[in-house]
Amino acid sequence: MPTSGPGSSGPLLPRRRRGAVRPACRGFTLIELLTVIAIIALAAGVVTLALRDGDAAKLDEEGVRLAALLEMARTEARVAGVPVRFVPQTDADAEPDAPDFRFVGLPASRALPARWLDPRTQVQVLGGPALVLGPDAILPPQRLLLRLGDQRLELASDGLSPFAVAEPAAAGEAAAR
Repeated sequence: MPTSGPGSSGPLLPRRRRGAVRPACRGFTLIELLTVIAIIALAAGVVTLALRDGDAAKLDEEGVRLAALLEMARTEARVAGVPVRFVPQTDADAEPDAPDFRFVGLPASRALPARWLDPRTQVQVLGGPALVLGPDAILPPQRLLLRLGDQRLELASDGLSPFAVAEPAAAGEAAAR
């Protein structure tokens, strides 16, 4: 007879009867699988909303680059004392090798890029055919509109400050004036 004292040799747990069914490890239940799938779908939806549209990102890059180019041309115009204009290509000028835009008046030694990073980019100067970049330090307020696909971006300067992306509210106020 087994005892529970030290040195006893028998098992302390009750023995299983022969033929007793042991619970099987069967995997996941349907509810658990559906819960995991729902969590994955929700995470994928959040990630998709967080990703930016490719055209919007490219247009932002073009806007920052063009603002920097305009400021460089503006500085060169002031330093050299020559009038410089930014002239975008129009549809009438559309030749295969024609530049996308030009900085008219800059010396040849100070040539700036004349092509967009993405060839689908289009620009429109609002209120005239070209932007005046110098040589005067104080210029009239100027705006231009960049387009890439369905995306739009507006760059503006009040004449004293550098060209920068215009906020949507600021764009609406300028249109109301």
